[in-house]
Amino acid sequence: MAGPDGLFPNVRMVRLPCSGRIDPQFLIKAFEQGVDGVIVSGCHPGDCHYNEGNYYARRRNLAFRELLDFHGIPLERLEFSWISAAEAIKWTKVIDKFTSRVRELGPLQEYADMVDPYAQYLVKEAA
Repeated sequence: MAGPDGLFPNVRMVRLPCSGRIDPQFLIKAFEQGVDGVIVSGCHPGDCHYNEGNYYARRRNLAFRELLDFHGIPLERLEFSWISAAEAIKWTKVIDKFTSRVRELGPLQEYADMVDPYAQYLVKEAA
């Protein structure tokens, strides 16, 4: 459930100008660094500020899922959702539902023993 002021204490957002800029390495690195689930969200198809970026993201969704499957990461840990900036209530519902699902799945163990020497430089610790 959303915390005070609509903040989610167990969610870290990484903002990009467009969902079409999502690189598959972003997802793999996130899981390598201990993330238990990833939501990729962007504008509704046909409503992209960058014209067609969300169409690229939509096509990459299949590739992302195949990549996660190849790495042994359960597909339930990835969520694609199209949400406009005006849909705050939908956004909170998507996050609430996804965090509940990830909580039921438990911590991701596939990369638990892996140590990335550069991880400390890639993502700042949550306060």
